[in-house]
Amino acid sequence: MRPRPTVPGAWWPRPLIGLLLLAGVVWWSPLDALTDAFEAIDVGLALSALGVGLATTVLCAARWWTVARGTGLCLPWSRAVGDYYRAVFLNAVLPSGVLGDVHRAIDHGRDAGDVPRGVRAVVLERMAGQVVLAAAGAVALFVLPAASTGPGVVTVAVWAGVAGLVAAVAVCAPRLGRRRDALWWRVLTETARDVRNGLCTRTTGPAVLVLSVAALAGHVTLFVLAARAAGVTEPVGMLLPPAVAALITMSVPAGVGGWGPREAVTALVFGAVGLGASVGLTVSVVYGLLALVASLPGGVVFLWRLLRVEDRQVGGEPLDQGREQVPPLDGRGA
Repeated sequence: MRPRPTVPGAWWPRPLIGLLLLAGVVWWSPLDALTDAFEAIDVGLALSALGVGLATTVLCAARWWTVARGTGLCLPWSRAVGDYYRAVFLNAVLPSGVLGDVHRAIDHGRDAGDVPRGVRAVVLERMAGQVVLAAAGAVALFVLPAASTGPGVVTVAVWAGVAGLVAAVAVCAPRLGRRRDALWWRVLTETARDVRNGLCTRTTGPAVLVLSVAALAGHVTLFVLAARAAGVTEPVGMLLPPAVAALITMSVPAGVGGWGPREAVTALVFGAVGLGASVGLTVSVVYGLLALVASLPGGVVFLWRLLRVEDRQVGGEPLDQGREQVPPLDGRGA
């Protein structure tokens, strides 16, 4: 069977959808909602965004470091922070919002000598953050009626379905895996082992949960800063549902850096809670600008490593591959 040819340019519909959503929201909203967002940015706010971004990125890098070492991969701490910063920057400026994570997974997997496990470590790390975000969305959905508008129901339902599917596979696979030498069985076994060692041991499990909750708090803090800069004075508790809705929407691989879907949903939720859709657009734009500012150190990391690789290639020096592995944190074999 011949492989299916790829279609050049087939990636563009997703970012186009995000840009069309953004254009539609801006067109339906007063022009002041957009200009006020740019006027709200000052040096002090930008420095605050850099500080919050540093704390959040370090927390996420620590989560990745914990998961990767739990699965038996070597990941130096300094590299974890640098690679995560670079991934955040690439996610913010490239279409789909996940290409930075793809680069991080493959690059680390190659250097560690195990690309599949490197990819699984990144997927598990991102999944842990998304599960905590979905749980926060469920709490906001059922505890705070204001959160009932937006993608919360769909997101919670999707993640509940994913969790149920994973559980069903984990239960049924041993009974169905009669041919233990089958490729799908080996992949499933390795994935289950990495899930257990990376997320479910007494060492990695609590650490990943705490780091995920702390990282989510960092993202919400940046959203609250954006709301305050936009002139919103309501209590923080009232801003939590729009913040969670915006973060959930940003996880959808459409647009560039979350632009478009985030503005549409934030304007919708702000209108539903009585704060005004135009105010929601302003807050969302301020948040997007602050998130971009917070990711800029990742651009510095990207350029520095790119120049370093080019210099070493010109000089003929071999690149460090770092193909060292470490045992999982629970002491069991990889």
